[in-house]
Amino acid sequence: MEAMSVQIINPRAKMLLKNLEAMNLIQIKKQPSLATMLAKLRRNEDLLPSLEDITREVEIVRQARYERRMPNNY
Repeated sequence: MEAMSVQIINPRAKMLLKNLEAMNLIQIKKQPSLATMLAKLRRNEDLLPSLEDITREVEIVRQARYERRMPNNY
């Protein structure tokens, strides 16, 4: 199976594609709209970490790297 994206210029070409689909030679799928795609991406928005959580984790990693590089000079 091979997937293609086709831009239809002539309305007769659309009718030809519909006839090919009726003969079960091709399958036409509609692409989801931008709004549909955004809604799908935002479904799990509540599972994302907050900016504060990300900042806290970055600071922990930076501190650990800094401690490894610097000898203990007390």
